[in-house]
Amino acid sequence: MTPPRPPTKPTAEQLLAAKDSTIPDVTGPGLRVLFCGINPGLWSGATGHHFARPGNRFWPALHRSGFTDRQYRPDEQRELLRLGLGITNVAPRTTAKADELTAEELREGGAALRERVLRLRPRALAVLGIGAYRTAFGARKAVIGRQPEGIGDTEVWVLPNPSGLNAHYTLDALAAEFRRLREAVGE
Repeated sequence: MTPPRPPTKPTAEQLLAAKDSTIPDVTGPGLRVLFCGINPGLWSGATGHHFARPGNRFWPALHRSGFTDRQYRPDEQRELLRLGLGITNVAPRTTAKADELTAEELREGGAALRERVLRLRPRALAVLGIGAYRTAFGARKAVIGRQPEGIGDTEVWVLPNPSGLNAHYTLDALAAEFRRLREAVGE
């Protein structure tokens, strides 16, 4: 197995230039799960790769939960498509922190996400962040796990935010929530 390459660290200028930019979704037909972040961070904006900041636990949780046979790097994100996995965001605008987004941006993002899900028809949508989900979908009492209402034929799940800033969940606890989703959607 090839050892992971260290990510190229964006310069301060590249990070500053990435603010308010967007990055392309990783989507296609026949997805088992469409993972949905809150919005891209500056590292993602600077590199063009989802969940790119070194402290983000998305890639380790994806592997530890059994979705992938090894830990992928952010620059390998398009390889997820062959596994039936995709990535998008509630809000497309790149920020240093998710709390820079307005409630209106999240609600608009939720409406756009609904349309995207109805078009792509993944088996499951996994929104990574309970607060963003509650705001985007007007579901103030939502909890982590499968939601009672789907979008069309798509199951909706809310999983913890994998950001390293989310101290409420250890990597093991995060991977356990991802595993529950994987077991529910099957191989």
